[in-house]
Amino acid sequence: MPPSAPPLSAAAPPLDQDGLRARRFRSLRTIVALMLREMATSYGRSPGGYLWAVLEPVAALAMFSLGFSVVFHAPPIGNSFPLFYATGFLPFMLFNDVANKMATSVNFSRPLLAYPAVTFLDALIARFLLNVLTHLMVAYIVFFGIIVIFEARADLDLPVILLGFSLAAFLGIGIGTLNCYLMTAYPVWERSWQIATRPLFIISGIFFTYDSMPRFAQDLLWYNPLLHVVGVTRAGFYGAYRADYISLTLVTGVASVTLLLGLMLLWRHHRSLLEG
Repeated sequence: MPPSAPPLSAAAPPLDQDGLRARRFRSLRTIVALMLREMATSYGRSPGGYLWAVLEPVAALAMFSLGFSVVFHAPPIGNSFPLFYATGFLPFMLFNDVANKMATSVNFSRPLLAYPAVTFLDALIARFLLNVLTHLMVAYIVFFGIIVIFEARADLDLPVILLGFSLAAFLGIGIGTLNCYLMTAYPVWERSWQIATRPLFIISGIFFTYDSMPRFAQDLLWYNPLLHVVGVTRAGFYGAYRADYISLTLVTGVASVTLLLGLMLLWRHHRSLLEG
């Protein structure tokens, strides 16, 4: 009589789950360690540390408000120049900082990526989380200060405000991930990208509204996803503002395509990039 097959071990699934938990915990520890390293490098070595993260946008908003208040009697929306510019400047800076920091993730963490426990995905996630959390903290402080100090009239819609900042972060992670591959594989792309995107600060709706532009300008600027991000954010502060031009599909489409393409390229070529 042939021997019966050994019974399946009931302990096998828990072992697999334990291994999965161990890998997740190891990845989480790696991401936290990379975030702490980034904090020490970016803020720990400069006098004032995180204070500069708040002072920089405050100084920029004060300069914009002072300059434009001399020329114009009132902002395009609302009664406060600082609030109007903050609703455009802060989401733009969130996108810009996330995209730029993620684009240099591999080069920044190259010594640590030589260890098997550290992956390029850990480096991307660490930089994304740190910069998003920093900008959200700065945005809360700046908006609270403007509304309280300048008594700015605002009809706050928190879900819409969070949607605007989430779109800025999503667009930043998409563009930043694709540029992470391009800038690491082709160093000349970093300088080319900086030159090509300098006009974004002017054409993304920070200083104007889409409706105030002439028709031919609207037809061109509509394809700038940052203009839609700023429009969503402003709609969360000004209840009467009707930004009918906004297309969430455009923003999420650009972010999704660039993110997936960037991840595919990094997954396929990250070893050769590190060796190079």
